[in-house]
Amino acid sequence: MEKYRNILINALVNLGDVVLTTSAIALLKKAYPKAKITMLVKPVVREAVENNPLIDEVIVFQYKAKENSISKMMAMIKDIKNRHFDLSISFDRKLRPALLCWLAGIPVRVGPDRVFDDRPSRVTWLYTDVVQISHDLDATLQAETYQTIIRKFTGLAGHAEPVFARITDAADKKAEELLMCLSKAEKRIALCVKGTFALKTWPKEYFVQVVTELAKRYDAAFFIVGAPNDREYADEVIASMEQPVMNFCGKTSLVDLAAIIGKADLLITVDTGATHIAATTGIPMVTMYGCTSPERWHPVNKNARVLTSRESCCPCNYRPQECPSYPQPNCLWSITPEMVLDECDKLLANPPK
Repeated sequence: MEKYRNILINALVNLGDVVLTTSAIALLKKAYPKAKITMLVKPVVREAVENNPLIDEVIVFQYKAKENSISKMMAMIKDIKNRHFDLSISFDRKLRPALLCWLAGIPVRVGPDRVFDDRPSRVTWLYTDVVQISHDLDATLQAETYQTIIRKFTGLAGHAEPVFARITDAADKKAEELLMCLSKAEKRIALCVKGTFALKTWPKEYFVQVVTELAKRYDAAFFIVGAPNDREYADEVIASMEQPVMNFCGKTSLVDLAAIIGKADLLITVDTGATHIAATTGIPMVTMYGCTSPERWHPVNKNARVLTSRESCCPCNYRPQECPSYPQPNCLWSITPEMVLDECDKLLANPPK
């Protein structure tokens, strides 16, 4: 096997995908254990890969077109060229990073012919090695799609799991400080109530019913996690609840988030980036899927349970008001509180050892 010593990974994708790509990087490390691995990411996901045991260095790239002047692009090309990478691997199949690597003269440039959809792309013309992805994308875990790129290029067999950044002492301390705000209880139950768009967000009323019933069945304290812009929505959910629920949205960094979820007994969540961070902690979790496919986006966690109504129109790209069953999308409203409670009871009754 040819030995590469200085590898650039392009992953200008969203948080959940960045976490999932680390499973492929784990395979890459096995193929080239002495290689230095640098990852090119968006600013918002930097924390997910900094201080990660698989990644040696991070380059942050502002992907928004209006913030990428010619001078900034030229500076980035010069920076990449001066680092003397001998291999680049794309997990995003986007034009700009592929162009950067081509102009920087990286001699071997690897990318997939498909990664997010079946549409052909001329971006592959910028790769020296195009990996053919032959499986059904919607029926295959996205982590496996990323790993397929590595397996086919390196010839390496096997599978790996995503790896998140190390939990720092500061993050662990921050998590403990936040959890001290909860009432003392036998169980700590975390909630993630808002998806990145409406057709991934389980109904507020359903979350209220689940928390109300869990409070009757267990001595439990509840808290909601999420991004800063989730805070107002979380407050609306909490306002409808009789039980005290703490709102930690916007109070945690990504590493803090992993630390605090790892100290909980259960996570009830919609399909979002935090779901994949949580999965790396091994926490028992229940995830409700709306317009997305659990076959593709299932958390890589043996303690994860997923619920979906398997609508014929899923996965979809509808805007909420275009949904055939708007204003109560079947994909979300058909996953009932009773279904979620049943999975919660099973996980709480048999916690992982």
